[in-house]
Amino acid sequence: MEVTFLGTGTSQGIPVIGSDHPVCLSEDPKDKRLRVSVLVEWEGYNLLVDCGPDFRAQMLSNNISRIDAILYTHEHNDHTAGLDDIRPFFFRQGDIPVFAHKRVLESLKKRFSYIFETENKYPGAPSVDVREITNTVFSFKDLHIVPVEVMHNRVQVFGYRFGDFCYLTDVKTIEEEEKEKLKGVKVLVLNALRQEAHHSHLSLQEALDLFEEIKPERAYITHISHRMGFHKEVQASLPPNVYLAYDNLKIQI
Repeated sequence: MEVTFLGTGTSQGIPVIGSDHPVCLSEDPKDKRLRVSVLVEWEGYNLLVDCGPDFRAQMLSNNISRIDAILYTHEHNDHTAGLDDIRPFFFRQGDIPVFAHKRVLESLKKRFSYIFETENKYPGAPSVDVREITNTVFSFKDLHIVPVEVMHNRVQVFGYRFGDFCYLTDVKTIEEEEKEKLKGVKVLVLNALRQEAHHSHLSLQEALDLFEEIKPERAYITHISHRMGFHKEVQASLPPNVYLAYDNLKIQI
């Protein structure tokens, strides 16, 4: 399995528009972050987790020509706003399977009604193959995927475990029974917005505490704000097996 971090930033990305914060002015490419998403390449399939507003740029910069399915974590704009840009994939491949919680699908149908229409559909609009999921294991092309439910303040979010890899974003809390799904995972990704506490995201220390509890072989941090600090300085402060992810990073599982 290969995982590409297509974007590792929070909802505004880095640099933030109009900001004179030192991190926003950094010339280090690792301090420039698009909105959060990953591509999981597994057994010849390309599975996209979230399709945010930077989706088009992410596909071009990584030379990705095929998406076999999209898995949504939740309905917030920084995770969903790129759905219209699946058009080139749709024209080549046909309907793109979209896996999401019922609530997320309803949100997408309201925002992108022309994509979900079945009658009098505009000929230039893409179409999707809707796959409603619950908090139970599901399969795609014989691949078994385990949803992991977390809370983003009061918003329910699905993370996903693919074999030895698990991707969790927009986490603030996770129940003990959901932590059980993380046992034995070799590579775990978690969000950490900044150093200070936040009402709906893990802080850096909270993420480190959860890594210490789960004990993956390797751990990666994503969904990062400019207030986290410079990539180089933060990375130097982390434990040996914990990494601050950055855009276009590829890892092998």
